Amino acid sequence: MLLTPGFQQTTPNNRAEPVEIWKARKFIQEHAGEELSLGKVAKAVNISPNHLSEKFKQVTGTNFVEYVARTRLKTACDLLQNPNLRISEIAFAVGFQSLSQFNRVFKRFARKSPSQYRADISARKKS
Repeated sequence: MLLTPGFQQTTPNNRAEPVEIWKARKFIQEHAGEELSLGKVAKAVNISPNHLSEKFKQVTGTNFVEYVARTRLKTACDLLQNPNLRISEIAFAVGFQSLSQFNRVFKRFARKSPSQYRADISARKKS
């Protein structure tokens, strides 16, 4: 998704996205492979962590931690198409601190393990 400055996108409540949330989402997207905390992102967009947390959930319809996880998983799904990359390499490259955390979060959102996801991709390419 291409992010453009300001009020480019409507939110779940059909209001324009405030600039501080746009900046936070942009920062998350650009730094998803790094260790990210609510405090770090709040500091980057110059608002308090509590305000960011409340506003983020209100505007995006998802909490900060889930948004970061989903952002990382989108990248992981792209990388899983490359059979030459080990799943552990992908997990750390997209910003997870451990392979078990990556597997747990991936399965929660994708409803299958990273290995199963990769096998499904491979099977689709063969047919």
